[in-house]
Amino acid sequence: MKYIVVFITASEEEQAKKIAEELVSKRLIACANILPKVSSLFWWQGRICSEKEVLLILKTKEDLLDKVIKTTKELHSYEVPEIIALPIIGGSEEYLEWINKSVKDEVL
Repeated sequence: MKYIVVFITASEEEQAKKIAEELVSKRLIACANILPKVSSLFWWQGRICSEKEVLLILKTKEDLLDKVIKTTKELHSYEVPEIIALPIIGGSEEYLEWINKSVKDEVL
């Protein structure tokens, strides 16, 4: 079983909560941490931008990533939302099993 952490930024906390609630209710993620007031500095349309954003940290299984991305894009206000995934290379066996039991068994 391969587990991942997915990072998504949003413009405001309300949008981040909406995305997280939808992903949890569809059992595409086991957990979402919502970190408000993240300072982001990035290139956009040929210039450097500085924005206050909200960071979502999601835990799920790798085989659900495509559905996480699709659902997020449907709800997100950004033209190009940040959605990146990193592998979980280890962790508490009990926590990883909890992730496994909390999300869908297979991609539908």
